[in-house]
Amino acid sequence: MIYDINHVTTYSYDAAVASTRCVVRLKPRESAGQRVLRARIDAAPAPETTRESVDFFGNRIVEATIAEAHEKLRISLSARVEVAREEPPAAPLTPTWETTARAATAMRTLSRETPAHWLFPSRQAPPYAPATDYARESFLPGRPILEGAEDLMRRIERDFAYDPDATHVATPLEEAFKARGGVCQDFAHIMIAGLRGLALPAAYVSGYIRTEPPPGQARLEGADASHAWVAVWCGQPFGWIHLDPTNAIYADDNHIVVAIGRDYADVSPIDGVIVGAGRQALAVSVDIKAVGAAQ
Repeated sequence: MIYDINHVTTYSYDAAVASTRCVVRLKPRESAGQRVLRARIDAAPAPETTRESVDFFGNRIVEATIAEAHEKLRISLSARVEVAREEPPAAPLTPTWETTARAATAMRTLSRETPAHWLFPSRQAPPYAPATDYARESFLPGRPILEGAEDLMRRIERDFAYDPDATHVATPLEEAFKARGGVCQDFAHIMIAGLRGLALPAAYVSGYIRTEPPPGQARLEGADASHAWVAVWCGQPFGWIHLDPTNAIYADDNHIVVAIGRDYADVSPIDGVIVGAGRQALAVSVDIKAVGAAQ
């Protein structure tokens, strides 16, 4: 499919902000099965300086400095993306999870693609024994890695309630796990922590889900907002397979990848520093429109 994406973030401040310096991670990334046809970031007030780069994980970054005093900041993305993903492999054909764990530590490269970067605890996916024990139930001895990961994904969707009011962006993994509820970010962190606790590489993927489903199909959780899911390394030659624990499905042509990191902290859509005082309010609007079939 070909999608038009419009993502608008508006910050409103109680008192004028003297200046803002921010990092924007909203431009979709080029990846397997995904081609970015165009992508543009705009801000009001207009930035005094901007700089675009690609981070270690391959994400597209825009750094902006706004020197003009302002009481409102509006940052918008307009993009068109073509998505045509391959079908995932048959889960029984993937290597056992024990073999995969050994292979992840045996690779002799530190490139961004190596699974070694995704084995260790991170800020928002720390070691958490209950998550590891929960994941272990899906990984019986000798089970193919993708079979176990798929089972874990489906159990999370079954056992945890999707509730946007249960958590917020800074809620610790432990609280979401105990509450058995949250949103896509929480479910991704829980799955990642469980997999890493078993020495299996897992990455956090941020992006979008198609807003309007095809006729006759159910609307997916996480539409009309930024979405998150998990990439699991399944050994050679299968590589990284994307799984969506919020909806218990493989990431497919309804999913648009924006950024990949160790957890949400690596891929936060917008972060930065302001010079000002007082409270702020945040409003986010996301619209994903399918405009045609990929060629």
